[in-house]
Amino acid sequence: MNDGMDGWQLRGGDLDGALAALADGPGTLVVVERGEGSVPREAGAWMLVTAGDVVGTIGGGQLEWQAIQHARARLDGGGDAPGERLRYPLGPRLGQCCGGVVHVRLRRVTAADAATLRQSWTAARLPVALFGGGHVGRAIERALRPLPFALTWIDSRDGVFPQDLPPAVVAEHSDPVERAVHGLAPHSRVLIMSFSHAEDLAIVDACLQRLRTRDDLAFVGLIGSRTKWAAFQNRLRARGHDDAVLSRITCPIGIPGLMGKEPEVIAASVAAQLLMTR
Repeated sequence: MNDGMDGWQLRGGDLDGALAALADGPGTLVVVERGEGSVPREAGAWMLVTAGDVVGTIGGGQLEWQAIQHARARLDGGGDAPGERLRYPLGPRLGQCCGGVVHVRLRRVTAADAATLRQSWTAARLPVALFGGGHVGRAIERALRPLPFALTWIDSRDGVFPQDLPPAVVAEHSDPVERAVHGLAPHSRVLIMSFSHAEDLAIVDACLQRLRTRDDLAFVGLIGSRTKWAAFQNRLRARGHDDAVLSRITCPIGIPGLMGKEPEVIAASVAAQLLMTR
């Protein structure tokens, strides 16, 4: 793949499914470049069209149907202009009630482009650091898989991570666990739920120090009750943290009012909360 893919960012979608489809032959990548007015999908939404399959979506309806036909015509010899652009007026041309205009880019891709496609897909994902490989941590990892996040999963214990993690998840062993905070990607969303309160406190302390010196963590959430957080605040004040920086910690985590302590319920609530930080 040449520089025709420079700057492309693929938001969400089933990249592994797309790469599997490319194993059977070439495809046309269709990416929403921008929209004007009311449109069904955001910039970066994409689909891969092969001779016998479509992976992903740019919004459905006539827009998607016509884009699929054009993409397949390219595969059948109808042209392969690098970075070809198409403009779809949804109302007058396609009869869709959105009424806006969608601009898409198309490019022929093959299995040889897997690394570049994965780089474009990863670049659009927001960094999340999850401390803790317990039941709730595992549920959160599963909940985040289809969402636009790149997960770094951290624990001080050996052998706690599943073996079949997807490419968007990096499992990291750190002992002491709080040492990993220093190396987190800028603007990370941090979730803290280790196996012990002592580790939780050490991780929160490290996050507060980073907020005070670099102020580049987008969200820091701690699992637990208000009672736990009150006790933590007393200990953190004794370590020199003031109320202004302590207010940057969210505890309990999750959407307020969403009841349930099952790991899957907590994971759904936390995933929604993270989406609200975009």
